[in-house]
Amino acid sequence: MLTGAGVSASSGVPTFRGQGGIWNRYRAEALATPEAFARDPELVWQWYDWRRSLVAACEPNRAHLVLADWSRRLPNFALLTQNVDGLHERAGTRALTRLHGSLWMLKCAARCGHAPDGWDDRTVPLDPLPPHCPRCGGLARPGVVWFGEALDPRDWTSAERATACDTFLAVGTSAVVHPAAGLVQRARALGAFVAEINPEATDASGVVDVHVALEADEALEALNRLLPAT
Repeated sequence: MLTGAGVSASSGVPTFRGQGGIWNRYRAEALATPEAFARDPELVWQWYDWRRSLVAACEPNRAHLVLADWSRRLPNFALLTQNVDGLHERAGTRALTRLHGSLWMLKCAARCGHAPDGWDDRTVPLDPLPPHCPRCGGLARPGVVWFGEALDPRDWTSAERATACDTFLAVGTSAVVHPAAGLVQRARALGAFVAEINPEATDASGVVDVHVALEADEALEALNRLLPAT
C-alpha cells in the first residue's frame, strides 16, 4: 500500500503553502532542496518550523486509524508513505516505510557521523533556529528527502519488496512524484490487483484496475466494514 497527502487531508494537514502570508511567495520546489539550504538555511528552517507547528496541532483521522488497525491484524501488510507528517506513526501503524523521511527528524548537515539516520526532535517551535548538531555544533537539516535527492536505498528496497503482493492500494497520492509514483505500475506489472483511492483522477488512474473517487477516510472506512472481524 502507498499513501500520499490525501490521507492526511481530513486531519487538516496543510499543503506546502498556506492561504496567504509569506510562504505564498515561495514554491515548495524552491525551498525543499539542498541548494536552497546551502544558500539560506535560516529561511528553509523557518518554513519547516512553520509546517511543524501546524502539523503538531493535527490528529490522525479515520484513514490513519483504519490503516493502523490493518497493520496489526492483516498478515503481510506493508505500508509505504510519501508523507512526512508522522500521523501514521501516531496512529500506531506497524510495517511502515517512510519514503520521504519525517518532519520530526533532524540530521547533521555536516555529516559528522552523529546519529547517521537522524534524531527525533518534537520541539515546537525549534529554538534556536536554525538548530545545530549536538555533536559537532554544525547546522542541522530537516530529516526529509529533498527534491533532487535519492531515496534511502533501504527504504527503496522495502518499497520494491512491498509491490510483490496480491493487492496494492494507492491512497491519496497524486502519482506525480517519482520514484514513488512508479510503484503503482510496478505492482501492476508484478500481477497485483491495484486500486487507486483519490477524489480526483491522477496519472496512475489509467493503469490501475479500479479508481475509487472518494476521500481517503471515507473509502477506507467503507473497505474496513467489508473485512471480516478477527
